[in-house]
Amino acid sequence: MRGLAGPLGRHLVRLLLLVGVCVLALQLSFAARVLAMRWLDPASTTFQRSEAWRMLSTHGRIEWSQQWVDAERISVHLKRAVIASEDAAFVSHTGVDWASLEKAWDRNQRAEARAEARAQQPTAGGRKVEPKVVGGSTITQQLAKNLFLSGERTVLRKAQEFAITLMLEGLLPKRRILEIYLNSVEWGEGLFGAQAAARHYFRIDAQRLGVDQAARLAVMLPAPKRFEKRPASDYVISRGATIAARMGAVELP
Repeated sequence: MRGLAGPLGRHLVRLLLLVGVCVLALQLSFAARVLAMRWLDPASTTFQRSEAWRMLSTHGRIEWSQQWVDAERISVHLKRAVIASEDAAFVSHTGVDWASLEKAWDRNQRAEARAEARAQQPTAGGRKVEPKVVGGSTITQQLAKNLFLSGERTVLRKAQEFAITLMLEGLLPKRRILEIYLNSVEWGEGLFGAQAAARHYFRIDAQRLGVDQAARLAVMLPAPKRFEKRPASDYVISRGATIAARMGAVELP
């Protein structure tokens, strides 16, 4: 047994070292790509490529609209609206807003409990009711996921998201993070970035967006494919008014 344990133990140590080296190499590759974004605009994101493949395999064609514009050519109103809607503490946090994550966790736990209770009601017939899940991700976390990761919900994927989020915050200024986010985020089917969204919904350039227009675009971000069907719905306009009222208190990077 001792003779077997010795070689087996050495093989196990070598395997663990190999895994560790691979993990380190992966993180260094992510860090290098993030650092390059200080000077180079990303040509595409993992999410965009997956969307392009989905459209091609589903529809047999890719209908795409995206045009990169520098931060100076994006309306200050859109910057304020997106921060007010998606990540009010963007300027002050270090990538993860733990308070927002805790609130989202509590809301999701209550939603799941309500869904289970409804499923037990006689009228439900035992049918599973899916709870409405809300997120607490910051703009930086959303960017980390869209740039490099898949949409699967696993512990390892979330851990990698946290790691890339810290890289983004450590290697890029906040202003650059917001610029990349606004140029790559989805605003509809095959519609990416502030310029494409402004042209599609309002027939103007991103730098000319007014307060109300910017607020309405910010409303769409959590579910762009759903809201693009009715971009002027009562909900979008009402929620947009709430965001517009918050914009004045937003601090920009």
